[in-house]
Amino acid sequence: MQTNISNSEEITRYLHEKIPLTRTMGVKVETYNSEKLILSAPLEANHNHLGTAFGGSLAAIATLAGYSLIWLELGDRDSHVVIKSSSIQYRYPVRGDLHAVCKRLDQNELDAFRTKFARTGKAGIDLSVTIEENDRVCVDFQGLFVAIR
Repeated sequence: MQTNISNSEEITRYLHEKIPLTRTMGVKVETYNSEKLILSAPLEANHNHLGTAFGGSLAAIATLAGYSLIWLELGDRDSHVVIKSSSIQYRYPVRGDLHAVCKRLDQNELDAFRTKFARTGKAGIDLSVTIEENDRVCVDFQGLFVAIR
């Protein structure tokens, strides 16, 4: 799996500068390619009293994965991305490092999002993020992200 280094470094740096929690969590871009974006964070900084991943950390990294993908795909570094609504299902405990996977959007969907944003200065899009461990989906996240100029 190939990572686009410049964009990976850019989003990691941006997250650490603008959202301090990401530094504390140890969030980094693991993969950003033509198929998906994966954010990772060590369990050591994100565990609960049972030694598994803390639910708040799982929700945060899932939200950050969607946020990061939209910020990169939009290509407008002066825009602001916010989450309007979300839902999450915790299926299984995460016992190792956190890996939040956000698949890239269908090109038609992405084009419509960009066109609306260019025309109105505001556009929203639904994204799905999974947190996976040992080829098993442990967490399902759905979020409505909005870009604003």
